[in-house]
Amino acid sequence: MAASALAWLLLWAAGLVGRLAADISDARFSDGKGVRATCSEIILRQEFLKDGFHRDLLIKVKFGESIEDLQTCRLLIKHYIPTGLFVDPYELASLRERNITEAVMVSESFNLEAPSYLSTESAVLIYARQDAQCIDCFQAFLPVHYRYHRPHKKDGDTLIVVNNPDLLMHCDQEFPILKCWAQSEVAAPCSLKSEEICQWKNMQYKSILKNLTVQVPVGLTIHTSLVCSVTLLITVLCSTLILLAVFKYGHFSL
Repeated sequence: MAASALAWLLLWAAGLVGRLAADISDARFSDGKGVRATCSEIILRQEFLKDGFHRDLLIKVKFGESIEDLQTCRLLIKHYIPTGLFVDPYELASLRERNITEAVMVSESFNLEAPSYLSTESAVLIYARQDAQCIDCFQAFLPVHYRYHRPHKKDGDTLIVVNNPDLLMHCDQEFPILKCWAQSEVAAPCSLKSEEICQWKNMQYKSILKNLTVQVPVGLTIHTSLVCSVTLLITVLCSTLILLAVFKYGHFSL
Protein backbone atom coordinates (compact mmCIF):
# COMPACT_ATOMS: atom_id res chain seq x y z
CA MET A 1 0.00 0.00 0.00
CA ALA A 2 2.79 2.38 0.96
CA ALA A 3 4.74 1.45 -2.18
CA SER A 4 1.70 2.14 -4.36
CA ALA A 5 1.14 5.52 -2.74
CA LEU A 6 4.80 6.41 -3.20
CA ALA A 7 4.63 5.45 -6.87
CA TRP A 8 1.55 7.62 -7.44
CA LEU A 9 3.29 10.49 -5.63
CA LEU A 10 6.33 10.20 -7.88
CA LEU A 11 4.17 10.12 -11.01
CA TRP A 12 2.24 13.19 -9.85
CA ALA A 13 5.50 15.06 -9.15
CA ALA A 14 6.91 14.12 -12.57
CA GLY A 15 3.75 15.35 -14.29
CA LEU A 16 3.86 18.61 -12.34
CA VAL A 17 7.48 19.21 -13.32
CA GLY A 18 6.64 18.48 -16.98
CA ARG A 19 3.74 20.94 -16.96
CA LEU A 20 5.88 23.63 -15.33
CA ALA A 21 8.61 23.11 -17.94
CA ALA A 22 6.06 23.36 -20.75
CA ASP A 23 4.56 26.52 -19.26
CA ILE A 24 8.00 28.09 -18.96
CA SER A 25 8.80 27.13 -22.54
CA ASP A 26 5.52 28.59 -23.80
CA ALA A 27 6.08 31.75 -21.80
CA ARG A 28 9.57 32.15 -23.24
CA PHE A 29 8.18 31.70 -26.72
CA SER A 30 5.28 34.07 -26.20
CA ASP A 31 7.37 36.93 -24.82
CA GLY A 32 9.94 36.47 -27.57
CA LYS A 33 12.97 36.55 -25.29
CA GLY A 34 13.65 32.85 -25.12
CA VAL A 35 13.27 32.09 -28.81
CA ARG A 36 14.80 35.34 -29.95
CA ALA A 37 17.85 34.64 -27.84
CA THR A 38 18.48 31.55 -29.97
CA CYS A 39 17.48 33.21 -33.27
CA SER A 40 20.00 34.87 -35.53
CA GLU A 41 19.49 38.59 -36.06
CA ILE A 42 18.36 40.24 -39.27
CA ILE A 43 20.71 43.13 -40.00
CA LEU A 44 19.80 45.98 -42.34
CA ARG A 45 22.17 48.58 -43.70
CA GLN A 46 21.44 51.43 -46.08
CA GLU A 47 23.78 53.97 -47.62
CA PHE A 48 23.91 56.61 -50.33
CA LEU A 49 26.13 56.12 -53.35
CA LYS A 50 27.41 58.84 -55.74
CA ASP A 51 27.71 62.57 -55.07
CA GLY A 52 25.66 65.58 -56.05
CA PHE A 53 21.91 65.99 -56.32
CA HIS A 54 21.29 62.56 -57.86
CA ARG A 55 22.06 59.63 -55.58
CA ASP A 56 21.58 55.89 -55.42
CA LEU A 57 20.17 54.41 -52.22
CA LEU A 58 21.59 50.94 -51.58
CA ILE A 59 19.89 48.70 -49.00
CA LYS A 60 21.46 45.44 -47.83
CA VAL A 61 19.80 42.84 -45.59
CA LYS A 62 21.82 40.05 -43.99
CA PHE A 63 20.33 36.90 -42.45
CA GLY A 64 22.22 34.79 -39.96
CA GLU A 65 20.58 31.61 -41.26
CA SER A 66 21.83 29.84 -44.36
CA ILE A 67 20.25 31.10 -47.56
CA GLU A 68 19.53 27.49 -48.50
CA ASP A 69 16.75 27.54 -45.92
CA LEU A 70 15.35 30.78 -47.35
CA GLN A 71 15.26 30.01 -51.06
CA THR A 72 11.47 29.88 -51.00
CA CYS A 73 11.30 33.32 -49.35
CA ARG A 74 10.90 36.74 -50.94
CA LEU A 75 11.90 40.06 -49.43
CA LEU A 76 9.98 43.30 -49.93
CA ILE A 77 11.16 46.69 -48.69
CA LYS A 78 8.65 49.48 -48.19
CA HIS A 79 10.55 52.74 -48.05
CA TYR A 80 9.18 56.13 -47.07
CA ILE A 81 10.84 58.93 -49.03
CA PRO A 82 10.97 62.24 -47.08
CA THR A 83 9.82 65.53 -48.57
CA GLY A 84 13.39 66.64 -49.28
CA LEU A 85 13.88 63.79 -51.79
CA PHE A 86 11.90 62.29 -54.63
CA VAL A 87 11.88 59.16 -56.75
CA ASP A 88 11.15 59.49 -60.47
CA PRO A 89 8.45 56.92 -61.45
CA TYR A 90 9.44 57.18 -65.13
CA GLU A 91 13.02 56.35 -64.23
CA LEU A 92 11.80 53.35 -62.23
CA ALA A 93 9.82 52.13 -65.23
CA SER A 94 12.95 52.35 -67.40
CA LEU A 95 15.02 50.48 -64.81
CA ARG A 96 12.38 47.75 -64.59
CA GLU A 97 12.46 47.29 -68.35
CA ARG A 98 16.24 46.86 -68.20
CA ASN A 99 15.92 44.49 -65.23
CA ILE A 100 18.16 46.69 -63.07
CA THR A 101 15.79 47.05 -60.14
CA GLU A 102 12.24 46.05 -59.19
CA ALA A 103 10.59 49.06 -57.59
CA VAL A 104 7.29 50.87 -57.96
CA MET A 105 5.75 54.00 -56.48
CA VAL A 106 2.87 53.51 -54.03
CA SER A 107 1.84 57.15 -53.69
CA GLU A 108 -0.74 58.27 -56.25
CA SER A 109 -0.62 62.07 -55.94
CA PHE A 110 2.98 62.88 -56.74
CA ASN A 111 4.60 66.03 -58.15
CA LEU A 112 8.13 65.78 -59.51
CA GLU A 113 8.59 69.54 -59.77
CA ALA A 114 7.32 70.58 -56.34
CA PRO A 115 9.89 72.00 -53.89
CA SER A 116 10.41 70.31 -50.57
CA TYR A 117 8.15 72.71 -48.64
CA LEU A 118 5.20 71.99 -50.97
CA SER A 119 5.65 68.22 -51.31
CA THR A 120 4.54 65.30 -49.16
CA GLU A 121 6.17 62.06 -48.10
CA SER A 122 5.96 59.28 -50.70
CA ALA A 123 6.24 55.50 -50.46
CA VAL A 124 8.07 53.02 -52.68
CA LEU A 125 7.94 49.22 -52.82
CA ILE A 126 11.28 47.58 -53.65
CA TYR A 127 11.56 43.85 -54.27
CA ALA A 128 15.00 42.88 -53.01
CA ARG A 129 17.23 40.39 -54.81
CA GLN A 130 19.74 37.90 -53.49
CA ASP A 131 23.25 39.29 -53.32
CA ALA A 132 25.64 37.31 -55.54
CA GLN A 133 28.58 38.27 -53.31
CA CYS A 134 26.97 37.23 -50.02
CA ILE A 135 25.36 33.82 -49.56
CA ASP A 136 22.86 34.95 -46.92
CA CYS A 137 22.19 38.51 -48.08
CA PHE A 138 19.60 40.43 -50.08
CA GLN A 139 20.04 43.87 -51.59
CA ALA A 140 17.88 46.55 -53.19
CA PHE A 141 18.74 49.59 -55.28
CA LEU A 142 16.76 52.83 -55.58
CA PRO A 143 17.73 56.08 -57.39
CA VAL A 144 16.73 59.22 -55.48
CA HIS A 145 17.00 62.93 -56.26
CA TYR A 146 17.09 66.11 -54.17
CA ARG A 147 14.20 68.55 -54.29
CA TYR A 148 14.60 72.33 -54.27
CA HIS A 149 14.65 73.70 -50.73
CA ARG A 150 13.65 77.05 -49.30
CA PRO A 151 16.67 79.37 -48.97
CA HIS A 152 18.09 79.99 -45.52
CA LYS A 153 19.10 83.20 -43.82
CA LYS A 154 22.50 82.06 -42.51
CA ASP A 155 23.38 78.40 -42.90
CA GLY A 156 23.76 77.28 -46.52
CA ASP A 157 22.98 73.61 -45.83
CA THR A 158 19.97 71.60 -44.75
CA LEU A 159 19.81 68.08 -43.34
CA ILE A 160 17.51 65.38 -44.72
CA VAL A 161 16.72 62.38 -42.53
CA VAL A 162 15.84 59.09 -44.22
CA ASN A 163 14.13 56.77 -41.74
CA ASN A 164 14.59 53.01 -41.76
CA PRO A 165 12.16 51.14 -44.05
CA ASP A 166 9.64 48.40 -43.35
CA LEU A 167 11.05 44.94 -44.04
CA LEU A 168 8.44 42.49 -45.33
CA MET A 169 9.02 38.78 -45.86
CA HIS A 170 6.94 36.06 -47.52
CA CYS A 171 7.86 32.37 -47.47
CA ASP A 172 6.18 29.33 -49.00
CA GLN A 173 6.79 27.44 -45.76
CA GLU A 174 7.29 28.26 -42.10
CA PHE A 175 10.79 29.02 -40.81
CA PRO A 176 11.99 29.70 -37.26
CA ILE A 177 13.04 33.18 -38.31
CA LEU A 178 9.40 34.06 -39.03
CA LYS A 179 8.35 33.00 -35.54
CA CYS A 180 11.22 34.97 -34.05
CA TRP A 181 10.90 38.34 -35.71
CA ALA A 182 7.50 38.61 -37.43
CA GLN A 183 5.44 41.44 -35.87
CA SER A 184 2.35 41.68 -38.07
CA GLU A 185 0.98 40.82 -41.51
CA VAL A 186 0.75 43.22 -44.44
CA ALA A 187 -1.08 42.64 -47.73
CA ALA A 188 0.99 43.51 -50.80
CA PRO A 189 1.48 42.25 -54.38
CA CYS A 190 3.43 39.01 -54.57
CA SER A 191 5.60 40.48 -57.33
CA LEU A 192 5.61 43.35 -59.80
CA LYS A 193 4.62 41.03 -62.63
CA SER A 194 1.67 39.53 -60.77
CA GLU A 195 -1.64 40.93 -59.57
CA GLU A 196 -1.87 38.28 -56.88
CA ILE A 197 -1.86 39.58 -53.30
CA CYS A 198 0.31 37.88 -50.67
CA GLN A 199 0.34 38.20 -46.90
CA TRP A 200 3.79 39.48 -46.00
CA LYS A 201 5.32 39.30 -42.52
CA ASN A 202 6.48 42.64 -41.18
CA MET A 203 9.88 41.70 -39.75
CA GLN A 204 11.77 43.23 -36.87
CA TYR A 205 15.45 43.80 -37.62
CA LYS A 206 18.59 45.47 -36.35
CA SER A 207 19.74 48.53 -38.28
CA ILE A 208 23.40 49.50 -38.55
CA LEU A 209 22.37 53.17 -38.52
CA LYS A 210 19.46 54.57 -36.54
CA ASN A 211 18.64 56.92 -39.41
CA LEU A 212 20.41 57.82 -42.63
CA THR A 213 21.13 61.54 -43.05
CA VAL A 214 22.33 63.55 -46.01
CA GLN A 215 23.37 67.21 -46.22
CA VAL A 216 21.96 69.34 -49.05
CA PRO A 217 23.33 72.78 -50.02
CA VAL A 218 20.68 75.51 -50.26
CA GLY A 219 20.70 79.15 -51.27
CA LEU A 220 20.92 82.15 -48.92
CA THR A 221 18.24 84.85 -48.73
CA ILE A 222 20.89 87.60 -48.66
CA HIS A 223 21.78 86.63 -52.24
CA THR A 224 18.21 87.09 -53.53
CA SER A 225 18.72 90.57 -55.01
CA LEU A 226 22.03 89.62 -56.63
CA VAL A 227 20.65 86.38 -58.13
CA CYS A 228 17.51 88.08 -59.47
CA SER A 229 19.51 90.97 -60.99
CA VAL A 230 22.04 88.69 -62.69
CA THR A 231 19.29 86.38 -63.95
CA LEU A 232 17.31 89.30 -65.39
CA LEU A 233 20.44 90.77 -67.01
CA ILE A 234 21.40 87.46 -68.65
CA THR A 235 17.82 86.93 -69.86
CA VAL A 236 17.65 90.38 -71.49
CA LEU A 237 21.11 89.98 -73.04
CA CYS A 238 20.35 86.54 -74.50
CA SER A 239 16.95 87.68 -75.80
CA THR A 240 18.60 90.68 -77.50
CA LEU A 241 21.24 88.51 -79.16
CA ILE A 242 18.57 86.12 -80.43
CA LEU A 243 16.52 89.00 -81.91
CA LEU A 244 19.62 90.48 -83.59
CA ALA A 245 20.47 87.09 -85.12
CA VAL A 246 16.90 86.65 -86.35
CA PHE A 247 16.82 90.07 -88.05
CA LYS A 248 20.31 89.66 -89.51
CA TYR A 249 20.11 86.11 -90.84
CA GLY A 250 16.40 85.53 -91.06
CA HIS A 251 14.49 85.61 -94.32
CA PHE A 252 11.13 87.31 -94.15
CA SER A 253 8.51 87.32 -96.89
CA LEU A 254 5.61 89.78 -96.87
